[in-house]
Order: sequence, then structure tokens, then C-alpha cells
Amino acid sequence: MSENTDILIIGAGPIGLACGIAAQDAGLSHTIIDKGCLVNSIYNYPHNMTFFSTSDRLEIGNVPFISHNPKPTRPEALEYYRRVATSRQLNTRLYENVLEVKKEKKNFRVNTSKQTYSARAIIIATGFYDLPYLLHIPGEELPKVKHYYDEPHPYFDMRVAVVGAANSSVDVALETFRKGAKEVVMVVREKEINPRVKYWVRPDIENRIKEGSIKAYFESQITRIDEKSIEVKTPEGDITLQNDFVLAMTGYQPDFTFLKNIGISIGKDEYMTPAYNVNTMETNVENVYLAGVICGGLKTNAWFIENSRVHAEMIVNDLRSKIS
Repeated sequence: MSENTDILIIGAGPIGLACGIAAQDAGLSHTIIDKGCLVNSIYNYPHNMTFFSTSDRLEIGNVPFISHNPKPTRPEALEYYRRVATSRQLNTRLYENVLEVKKEKKNFRVNTSKQTYSARAIIIATGFYDLPYLLHIPGEELPKVKHYYDEPHPYFDMRVAVVGAANSSVDVALETFRKGAKEVVMVVREKEINPRVKYWVRPDIENRIKEGSIKAYFESQITRIDEKSIEVKTPEGDITLQNDFVLAMTGYQPDFTFLKNIGISIGKDEYMTPAYNVNTMETNVENVYLAGVICGGLKTNAWFIENSRVHAEMIVNDLRSKIS
């Protein structure tokens, strides 16, 4: 099967949906493809997560986001973006993996796990949540090692090791501790809890460490994971700890290989920033655009829903004259 579209959008997160809405408003056809579910990254957030932003900052397409809380929760966000996709009748193709993007004369041929598309332009809004930073140690492939965290219940009465000391690691350590984990230890490469941890949470984790409720090994790293234990290299020497689960909250990174295969240049700066025009969001490949957090490369805290919603209109404004 083959399908023609003006704009093919890779990524059905909030910014991908915003791009679809902008295309729709401009009278351009669109198709939004995602290898996961709608707003897959938000779906993979912890079940009880609350956003930092207020609901109005998460709105797209002039569809009001009404929350029952000062700041919206994950379930509210999922409901909102489902409502946006339905009310705007966005053309989404979910659980469909993009395998190849090739330029053919004026169009792009996009082969997916389900069919082939011909598109005048490509927008990449894939975010960064799909590729976790790995520990690269023996035993990391064991089922007990998790790079994603959803809720604390599975870790009740378990010995848990949390890797990292940023916001997600601290939240996981505190929540599993409070929901009945038998033991919670943090294994941290740095000398202290990350300075960027939320100011209202930092005293909590520091006090739990100080009182011994949560044990923290600073300037340390796990060197091996076994079924019932982990080996940790600490400043005082190597130790072995009993362990049931390793929650590696080590962060995530964009799929640079996918960008390179399309022909997008990756910068040599520390963040490996992809090449794009800041005024139009067009990359060095003509009619291929970036939108959302992917624009920051490894600097994944540069772009959020609230400050990258504008990318959709910037891109479509540039494309309108080219495609009309």
C-alpha cells in the first residue's frame, strides 16, 4: 500500500500533534506516525506524575486544557491529548515504525513497518524518551533492571537500588521508600544530590539519607548485576549488596542514528545539536524539519511543550509557500 500526503510527521507527541493541527489549519494534508501509542512519552511517565507546568502551558491547537488540580496530572494529560486528536480529527498512524526515509525528486518516500508513504515534507518530532543511557555492565540485560519507572507497588518488600541523583532518581527513591520497599539505596557517580533537584524535594531526600532511611553511595557505581545482588565500586572499596531490582534512572537520548540516516548534520558541540534554521526549523536537508525537544540534541532540558509549541506554526508558515 502507498499513501500520499503533503506533510509526514514522525512522532505523535504533543508537538507532533501541534504540527498536524498547523498543517490542517493551513489546508495541507498530514499524516502523523509513531512507533508507540499516542503521546507515548507521557504514557511512559510515572503513573502519579504531576507536570511542572500549568495546564494552559500544555495546550495545543487552541483546545482548552481544563485540569482539576493547580498543575495537571498524567491521566489528565492523556485524556486531553486524546480529546485533541479526536476533536481535530488528526490523521494518526500508531504502532507503526519508520524504517527508511529517502528523497526521490521532489518528494520523500517513507517506508514503515506497515506501508509506504510519499510526502512533500517531513517533520521529525520524536523527542528523546526512547533510548535510555545504558550502564554497560554485566547483568544489565536481566529482567530486574528497569530503565523506566511507572509506580512503586511492584517494589513493595523488595531491595531496590536506584542509579542516579537527578529529579527522577530522587522521586523514585523517595516513593519506593514510602510505599514499603524493604531497602532503598542510591548509587551516585557524583559527590552529592544533583543541585537541580526540585527545591521542595531536596531537603526531603537529604534528610532521609542523613537519618539512614535511604542509603546513598556517592562517587560510586554499580559494576555488576546478578540475580540476587549487585557489586558496587565505592571510594572505600568494592562491596556486594543484596538486591531485587535496579532502577536505572540514567536519562535518555535522541536517536541520532535515525537523523544521520536521513542526512541531517549533527553538531560537534557537547550536546551534538542537530543542524536547523532557528527561524524556520528546517534542517540542512531541504524540506526536512525538526520540532520539539529533538532540536536540543543531548540538551534535553532546553525544549518543552510550552516553549516548542511555536515550532509547528514556524514550520508550516515556511512550507505553505513551498507546497501551495
